[in-house]
This record gives sequence, C-alpha cells and structure tokens, in this order.
Amino acid sequence: MSDFDPVGPNGTNWHPGLRESYIFDRNTIHEIRRAASQGIYDIRGFGAKRKLPHFDDLLFLGASMSRYPLEGYRERCGTDVVLGTRHSKNQIHLKIPITIAGMSFGALSGPAKEALGRGATMAGTSTTTGDGGMTEEERGHSEILVYQLLPSRYGMNPDDLRRADAIEVVVGQGAKPGGGGMLLGQKISDRVAEMRNLPKGIDQRSACRHPDWTGPDDLEIKIEEIREITDWQKPIYVKIGASRPYYDTQLAVKAGADVIVLDGMQGGTAATQEVFIEHVGLPTLACIRQAVQALQEMGMHREVQLIVSGGIRNGADAAKALALGADAVSIGVAAMIALGDNDPAYAEEYAKIGSAAGFYDDWHEGKDPTGISTQDPELAARFDPEQGGRRLNNYLKTMTLEVQTLARAAGKSHVHNLEPEDLVALTIEAAAMARVPLAGTEWIPGHTAANGW
Repeated sequence: MSDFDPVGPNGTNWHPGLRESYIFDRNTIHEIRRAASQGIYDIRGFGAKRKLPHFDDLLFLGASMSRYPLEGYRERCGTDVVLGTRHSKNQIHLKIPITIAGMSFGALSGPAKEALGRGATMAGTSTTTGDGGMTEEERGHSEILVYQLLPSRYGMNPDDLRRADAIEVVVGQGAKPGGGGMLLGQKISDRVAEMRNLPKGIDQRSACRHPDWTGPDDLEIKIEEIREITDWQKPIYVKIGASRPYYDTQLAVKAGADVIVLDGMQGGTAATQEVFIEHVGLPTLACIRQAVQALQEMGMHREVQLIVSGGIRNGADAAKALALGADAVSIGVAAMIALGDNDPAYAEEYAKIGSAAGFYDDWHEGKDPTGISTQDPELAARFDPEQGGRRLNNYLKTMTLEVQTLARAAGKSHVHNLEPEDLVALTIEAAAMARVPLAGTEWIPGHTAANGW
C-alpha cells in the first residue's frame, strides 16, 4: 500500500492521472521503505505469492470417440497407494493418494497437530511430524505417522524413530532450498523449549544442512544407520527442495531412498526470508517430469515412489501431478486452511494485528486468532481439534472424489493410470515444463519440432 492512494473504481487503489510503475509498484516501494526503516529482511510464512506456472496451465483431455470413459456410479476407480516397496519390511498402505506434509509442533499448536492426525486417520492417509520432534497429540491420533529427520535434530531420539511408521530425511524444502528453518522466540514456550532443548523465548534458526554428513555418499551411510535402528521395518523417505530435481532424485535413489518427496517453490513454510520464498527454487510444475525422467532412466519409476508437494490445492492439482508421474501428493498450507486458518470469522482480530482473513501469513509471530499457528495457550484453546479433524477429512474426501472424477473421465480404472498423454498445456511455458503438447498442437517446446504434426 502507498501512503497517498485513495480507493478508486472497483475498490482498487487509484489516483487520476498517475500511472504505477511495473518495476517499482506499490509493494516494491513499500518493501524498500520497510527495509530502509528496519534494516533487516522481511520474514513471513506461507509460500510464494508471485504468479508462477502452475497446474491451472494444464487441461485434461476427457474421453470421447477415441477413449472410453468410466461410469462414475458403476465402475470402480482405485485410489490406494503403497509406499516403501523397495527395501522396508513394512510398507505404508494409504487409501488415498494425498498425504499431510510435515508441519512442526512449534510452528503449529498442539491442538492443530492433533487435528491433523485425526483428519488424516479418518481419510486413510498419513501425517508428518515436521521439525521439533514427535508429540503425543499427533502420534496418538495418527494411524500412520511419518517422522521427519531434519538438520536441526530437534527432539530427535531413537525411541521415536521406532515409534514412527516411516522416516523422512529432509534435505531441502521447496520454500527455502539451501536454507534452514526459523522459529521466533515468542513461539518457543516451555514445552517447545524442552522438546528442542532450547532456551525459552530465544529466536531459533536451524541449520541448512545435516551436521553428520556432507553429501550423497554420506547420506547412504546415514540411511543404513536408520535402517539398523529401526530393524529395516520402516520405509525411508528423502525430501528434496526443487532446484536440481533430475540429479537430486538420482542421488537420493542411489543413497537408498524408498520414497522421494519433491517439494516445489509454491510450498509453504512457517517462516523464512521473503527473498527466499519468492526467488529460490523451481515451480512445482517444472520439476515433476525431471524427477520422473531420473527414476525412469534408473529403472526405478513406481519402484521408488514419488510424492509431489508445493501448492497443491484441490483434486485437479493432485490428478495432474499423478498424470505427470507422481504416486501421491502432499499438502500443507491447504491442510491448514481446511482446519480453519485465515477464517473470515476472525476478521476483526486479524485487523487488530494488521492483517486480514485470506492474507494472513505472519505465522511466525504466534498471534494467529484461529489458534492454529500459535503457542499462546489462550489462542490455542480456541481451536477444537475434533472439529478441525472432521473438516480436514471432508476436504481430503472431496479432493479424492475430484481426482476420481477426472480419472474416470479419462477412462482410467485407477488414478495411477493417468498419464501425460491425458494432458495438454495452455501456455508455451507450461508445455515445456510439463512436457505435454500445447493445446491444439502436437508441439512440446524443447522436445518436438515447432511444426508439430
């Protein structure tokens, strides 16, 4: 917002006779003024807000004469997923191809973590611990819980590794590949401090790389150690932030991963620098086919499962990711919104802290009126984990129905039978990234001749 613009037509900020600069728009000017005043970069949560190529730039080709659709109320369309088939003794069996991404206790409240576990269990899928260790709220209500092993090692212990159903080694995160995490002091309560072995009320910045290994050869040793600790029972995931997905996927497979989690730059975060969120990494759409290519060249596609995350919002996004070669998707920001984050019912309270419902991204400040991204006991007490769990289950159920609807329209009896041939792109950029034809042509920029046919 500028300091002088009145409200003009259609509610926009406008001043007659003046033109806004494209390069130095109002948000840019505001940030320059803020930086000049405060002398430090801006920190926020959420994910990238700039417009990036995304799944909206793809369309499905439904069945017509050349394809035979399935009848939605008579013919089955499977949605089940099995993860960890490569090495582990106990695989992860999910009813739906949508999982809950890692969101830490510390970033989220205890009741919010409980709600994630409740909703995921009702839907027949998994949730993930995030940084900071395992809480009893989440373990107690999650039928399937993935335990994240992050560079910080906060809250990590062998007993919880054994209590988990799978282990996820986090190498990178889509919102900040190459960067560590942040948890500001106002969210480090007595319980968070005890779990993370940190002083209460002091800002925490976790490491950007693991302290006991420096590359893929060392990662292979670390994965072997984890397998020994867990008696080869648990699938080992490796999570990578999308930056060099072709090479990173191959190295993760070589290191022994059972599952690859690929997080695009539209993925959210509890807190990091704005410059990271908007200017580092690859759009989710741009990284899936590179990872799939890496798996295919190694003969490991479907043998090592691929979970894609970063800006997944609905069943259409999920179905398109599956069509491009993913085995499942993971949601974080969308799950928080399903629980009740950015609820308009708290409009007045959002206004008091300088935000608004639909725009609130200061998750690091711990003032969330909904009680989700906070450690304030009074705010957290507002949130009903049973109701939140039911809302999340409803959302996951709806997403799954949408995936099935699209798969049936393409003539597929299982969502994993969706394929790139079922898609076309609306823009040249999306066609090149997803490696599917530009709509109305046979042209895949960078992969086929421009004249197409």
